[in-house]
Amino acid sequence: MLSPEEKREMLEDARSSRRRRDFEQGHAKRPARISMDEYLSFLDNVQKIFSPFKISRDPTIAVCNKL
Repeated sequence: MLSPEEKREMLEDARSSRRRRDFEQGHAKRPARISMDEYLSFLDNVQKIFSPFKISRDPTIAVCNKL
């Protein structure tokens, strides 16, 4: 849940004409489509940045799971 302050900030942001223009410009400047090979290469490079995660055999305890 958002706090009243966060709600106020989001509504204020939604009313901003500058913010609207930023989104419109971002939508107009869509990047060119990339091939599947380029995408897989990108994912490989991202994986190199982060070290491998330790595989846990313990169950993950979670509460309030929502889809």
